Order: sequence, then structure tokens, then C-alpha cells
Amino acid sequence: MFTLTPAAATQIRKAAAAGGMADLALRIAARQESDGSIAYGMGFDEAREGEVPSLQVDGVTVLIATPIQPLLQDTLLDFVELSPGEFNFIFVPQPAAPRSKGGCDGCGGGGCASHGAS
Repeated sequence: MFTLTPAAATQIRKAAAAGGMADLALRIAARQESDGSIAYGMGFDEAREGEVPSLQVDGVTVLIATPIQPLLQDTLLDFVELSPGEFNFIFVPQPAAPRSKGGCDGCGGGGCASHGAS
């Protein structure tokens, strides 16, 4: 799921208010480059016909087009100080949660009944 940090949400609300766009949602865009990396973008926008906001975080409505959602899965948008006095938004892909190897998934071939019984 795509998420925002509280710092990012605060800065987005400030930017929307300063630009007279407080009634608009934040649209997040992404595309996969030929080298496999992902290019991100964002801007204030209105929802398109039939489009449902992807999420609401700390007063920020986020729009993500359905075809783009897989590219933004497990991505965090943060607002950080990159160097002293230089702040910017960053998109941070989060590692997927490790899958449990418990139960029969961890037994390998042959099923669980073939292991450990003598």
C-alpha cells in the first residue's frame, strides 16, 4: 500500500493552501524506466470521472490511477532534509514483508508427513 509520512502530509497541505489548491487531491504518478527503475511524479489534480481516491492520510486525499498502483505498492512518500536547509519529497520503496516459512511451506518436497516421523 502507498503511504505518506506525517511530515509529507503536512508539507502537502501547506503547499496546497499556499497555491490556492486546498480543494484538490494529490495525484501520484509513476512509470517504469527501461533500466527497471521507477520515475515518480506528483501534483494537485481533480479526480477523473469514475475515479475513487486511493487513500486519505492526515487530511490529504491521494489519487493513484489503477494501472499505476502496482508500481507504487509498498512505497512511502516522505518530506526530509537532504542537506542542511534543503528539504524535498522523496519516494522510498519499502521492502515487502517476509513470508513465513512455517507449516508445510517450509517442508520442501514430499509434504510434511514425510518429515520427522520415525
